[in-house]
Amino acid sequence: MPIVTVQITREGATPQQKAEVIRGMTEVLTRVLDKPPALTHVLIQEVETENWGVGGLPALEYRQQTGLPVKRNQ
Repeated sequence: MPIVTVQITREGATPQQKAEVIRGMTEVLTRVLDKPPALTHVLIQEVETENWGVGGLPALEYRQQTGLPVKRNQ
């Protein structure tokens, strides 16, 4: 029984986007590991942006320094 945890920053992913992630992860595990979809569990954990770091920096600061879009928690 595969269990996959996907962590994303809490920035307004819609229920439809989350459903697509769940479908996609399930399809990959079904194809690659030959596991039945009914036994595949996908968990989506949303993490507050201020609790996420990249390259030794808080995520928002990293985005500002690298020119990536800065979104605030929703």
